Amino acid sequence: MLPLEIMLVCVRWYVAYPLSLRNLEEMMAERGIAVDHSTVHRWAIKLLPVLEKAFRRCKRPVGKSWRVDETYIKVKGQWTYLYRAVDKTGNTVDFLLRARRDEEAARRYFEKAIDQNRVPETVTIDRSGANLAGLHAVNAERETPIKIRQIKYLNNIVEQDHRTIKRRTRPMLGFKIFRCAWILLSGIELLHMIAKNDMNASHP
Repeated sequence: MLPLEIMLVCVRWYVAYPLSLRNLEEMMAERGIAVDHSTVHRWAIKLLPVLEKAFRRCKRPVGKSWRVDETYIKVKGQWTYLYRAVDKTGNTVDFLLRARRDEEAARRYFEKAIDQNRVPETVTIDRSGANLAGLHAVNAERETPIKIRQIKYLNNIVEQDHRTIKRRTRPMLGFKIFRCAWILLSGIELLHMIAKNDMNASHP
């Protein structure tokens, strides 16, 4: 078995840069290390949930004004929806992959994001009726409702942020299993947050 350090390097490169598993196999071979591309995939599925859980404890608090949007991710030949949000300065709030784009998916995303972060004062969304209905469902259970804005240009910051995620998933040529897609996307989001300095370095 190869040392953990090599496993972590391969996994980091896979989710941090637009590389395919075949690219990584060739890159490691050039360094005298024989690693099958399917082995790198198994390492990623095993290690990324552990790394993401550890990062959650060190994540910086986000602001109280969120920009929420979703982007398309293909899984098993079908489009799924990656719900994402950043605050007004571009810090990642949270993310969630859902099979459908509807009120239930939006509500689940908002509940997860609120559970992992402070309750926002304002949430900006696009003209999606599903997102609006999801937020109304969340507000129905709150004494102080979250202010909702539907102003498209204010969401440019999260739409720009999508591009990094899409650039890294493109060489993967789609995902075959929903669970694996979610784990790998979580890893991509993790490395993206680290690159944006969303980690509190002083956290023990």
